[in-house]
Amino acid sequence: MNRTNLAIKDEYAVDTEIDVDSQEIEIKELQEKKIKEPNYEKVQEKKKVGIVYLACKKVVDIIAGVIGTILLVPITLIVWLVRIFKRENDGPLFYEQLRIGKNGKQFRIYKFRTMVMNADEKLYEYLDENEEARKEYKKYKKLKNDPRITKLGAFLRKTSLDEFPQFINILKGDMSLVGPRPYLHREKDDMGDYYEQIIQVKPGITGYWQVNGRNDVDFEERTYMDTYYIEHRGIIMDIKIMLKTVLKIFKKEGAI
Repeated sequence: MNRTNLAIKDEYAVDTEIDVDSQEIEIKELQEKKIKEPNYEKVQEKKKVGIVYLACKKVVDIIAGVIGTILLVPITLIVWLVRIFKRENDGPLFYEQLRIGKNGKQFRIYKFRTMVMNADEKLYEYLDENEEARKEYKKYKKLKNDPRITKLGAFLRKTSLDEFPQFINILKGDMSLVGPRPYLHREKDDMGDYYEQIIQVKPGITGYWQVNGRNDVDFEERTYMDTYYIEHRGIIMDIKIMLKTVLKIFKKEGAI
């Protein structure tokens, strides 16, 4: 296998997700259509977003960033203690990774570490020995049963607590509470014509893709869903996404 094609320099393969009125495209319909080419007219169309919506979104992001960052302090302490108790405290507590932000600007995203040290080498070895895993990684940019994830890491991912440090990103202005999940730089070419549309907005902690079949959607469909959100975003849609996110977190489906 040509390892240079993998170019894995991160801990997560991808992030490592409400119906929205009668206009919403259901995830099942998206999967049935298996869209191979973007709708160029739709992708290139710039949706005029109301000032009220943008103002409300800004206020919500500021409030969420402040509250989330404050809550991060006790959560970090708990995670640190559990890591020691489970003897999974090798390596740093936090994980940092460069992602693509609004207008293509690079920013540093924060997470709780959920994988073992030397995760890249372990992934290379695993994909070398497992053909099915190679196919899965190529299609989804991630593995459902990733052997690099620790026991505590699996819990953090299932409850979405691994993403909690990203409230710092919201407070810094790099991210929003709701929006497309931030993409990796090595995924830019795979985003194709959807790239220019997706970078028009700030990436979010949660979004349309996360709450509509995150683990069952391949990478191509994910990019289509992200552009769909951008073209139809509004106060009502964002509220529905946040409510469904909360529901998925309580069900431990890892919505963010």
